[in-house]
Amino acid sequence: MIVKPFVIAAAAVLSVVHPVRAEVLRADDTGFAIEHVRTLDATPEAAWTRLVRPAAWWHPDHTWSADAANLSLDPRAGGCFCEALPDGGSNEHLRVVHAAPGRLLRLDGRLGPLQPLPLTGVMSFELAAGESGSTTVTLRYVVAGPPGSALQNWAPPVDSVLGQQIDRFADLTIGGVGEP
Repeated sequence: MIVKPFVIAAAAVLSVVHPVRAEVLRADDTGFAIEHVRTLDATPEAAWTRLVRPAAWWHPDHTWSADAANLSLDPRAGGCFCEALPDGGSNEHLRVVHAAPGRLLRLDGRLGPLQPLPLTGVMSFELAAGESGSTTVTLRYVVAGPPGSALQNWAPPVDSVLGQQIDRFADLTIGGVGEP
């Protein structure tokens, strides 16, 4: 059997894939909980540096302005994960409620189409040092609302969007690159 060079290259890439876990932990009428876990080839400090610069990794398709360069994050309690809009307006995606550099970033708010709904949402990024300078990042997003909210219908698309975001974040930090 002759093995094609691209098959060998694909096997090499797959052999260094970092552990990935994505899961809708809970979804019912009144809320959902989502968790994504990635292991990065970056220190917690380098991962933090990247995390607090969402313009470098958030997908532009999931912004109001269609341009991730308009995103900013002030990583301190009360700080805003915000977006400048082209017409001079702005949008608050989430508000920082806890910032522990290199360890934890917790935000409060409702993303995208959830924003006008009477819901609460908490997003956490936990960073844990691993072996050989790696970092395990756990992204959790928990959303709750009143009975009749049909939030179980929102869990799959929100899970998909957040999976795309954490994948982009992880791709940019592979190899210990922490600066944009």
